[in-house]
Amino acid sequence: MTPTDQKSLLTIALFAAFSDGNKAEAEREEIRRIAASLGSSAQGLDMATLYQDVLLKRTSVAAAAHALQDADYRQLAYEMAVCVCDADGQQTAPEQQFLATLKQQLQLGDAQTQVFDAQAQALAVALPVAVAAPTAYSAASDTASSASDALDKSILNYAILNGALELLPQSWASMAIIPLQVKMVYAIGKAHGIALDQGHIREFIAAAGVGLSSQYIEQFGRKLLGGLLGKVAGRAIGSLGSAATGMAFSFATTYALGQVAKRYYSGGRVMSTELLRNTFQDLMGPAKQLQSQYLPQIQQKASTLNPAAIMAMVRS
Repeated sequence: MTPTDQKSLLTIALFAAFSDGNKAEAEREEIRRIAASLGSSAQGLDMATLYQDVLLKRTSVAAAAHALQDADYRQLAYEMAVCVCDADGQQTAPEQQFLATLKQQLQLGDAQTQVFDAQAQALAVALPVAVAAPTAYSAASDTASSASDALDKSILNYAILNGALELLPQSWASMAIIPLQVKMVYAIGKAHGIALDQGHIREFIAAAGVGLSSQYIEQFGRKLLGGLLGKVAGRAIGSLGSAATGMAFSFATTYALGQVAKRYYSGGRVMSTELLRNTFQDLMGPAKQLQSQYLPQIQQKASTLNPAAIMAMVRS
């Protein structure tokens, strides 16, 4: 993959992130931060300038699409854009229009995208209902310690699963990460006697500093700029060897988010947004260290996953 291909793919992903016209300032700032952090990984690609070019419309989707000469990369560009648009739930009308126009600009037909679109839609509308969770408890109860241990185990299992999803060849599999994070937070709230709806959970995740669209931007950016994309029928696939050096980005994010949620709901939901964000950032360091420790389990989990299993886990 050439630097021009990298730039075009990231340009399209950034345009997708802003296509609904309603991105909150916090989300824009998160994407800007990610662009700046990815800049240190880029070889000859100024991510900060690219972000500004997209935001100020100094470049265009059409130009980026035209620069992608390889059919596999055009397919990948569309799939990345769908992931970003679907990150915060069902697509808005502007997002639908953006994707329809993008499909034309990438010269893709319905036959090339309908299977991916169907899989992505199924994941985007998944709701966190009927999730099994430990019995609600109070901090003073005799079962508090065992219930807390059960939550820790559950959080670790979600982190391993989401780390494994990054290693799969199907790019749509990455879309399962956010629904599974939603389910995890739902289960943690339920364990503390709090029934949460999807809207509240997504707001909580965003308040903790885990942007929904930006999470995919960072994931794709790391793969693109780190050379972890293989050309396999237009699908994203990570190198297991490279994963050992920190590829399993979603493991750390999911683990830290779960631990923040555990503290938040056990403490009566009194943490401020600033404290939520600071706590999440503080937990990311230990979480990144843990991902190396659990890499064999992540690889093992990846070897057992298939599309049917992923859909079942999201819907269960």
